[in-house]
Amino acid sequence: MDLIEKKLYREEKYKGVIVDVYIDKVELCDGKTARREVVNHPGGVTILPLDDAGYCYLVRQYRYPVGKALLETPAGKLEYGEEHMACAVRELSEETGFSADEFIDLGCFYTSPGFSTEIIHVYLACGLHAGDMHLDEGEFLNVEKYRFEELIDMVMRGEIDDAKTVIAILKAESYLRAKDRNGAEA
Repeated sequence: MDLIEKKLYREEKYKGVIVDVYIDKVELCDGKTARREVVNHPGGVTILPLDDAGYCYLVRQYRYPVGKALLETPAGKLEYGEEHMACAVRELSEETGFSADEFIDLGCFYTSPGFSTEIIHVYLACGLHAGDMHLDEGEFLNVEKYRFEELIDMVMRGEIDDAKTVIAILKAESYLRAKDRNGAEA
């Protein structure tokens, strides 16, 4: 069965700084029509900075929609047309002050494909070099240092509830485990 939904009509409902909102009328694979609410977002990146001693640097930032400060991997929104690697380099520097010798692409994921176009690209940053943070205007956060193994435990205990952070930590764990296995086989 062809599962494609064909857009018949789009109505712009809101044009914002971060997102645009549309109501689309679509034709379903059975020929019937349906309404789809679409939040258009340029996408973003998230970075797990890991130093040579096994420590990671996360940020704690107040998130107004959920009403609390969350522990998160450094992250940021892509500018339209911007390469995600360039965004990762920029956001790591802005939010933590770090630069890195290596950015390892751990893949990407859709945040909520039922209504949003947002896709986040995940990076592991290694070979860290300290520098000065340069936050965006109106951006306030604290950088916190954790052992990588402690972050994995925090994820599994439900103490980290930001999805991109959970995904970045677990993807990094899988990558590093495979790298150790392959290194041990050499």
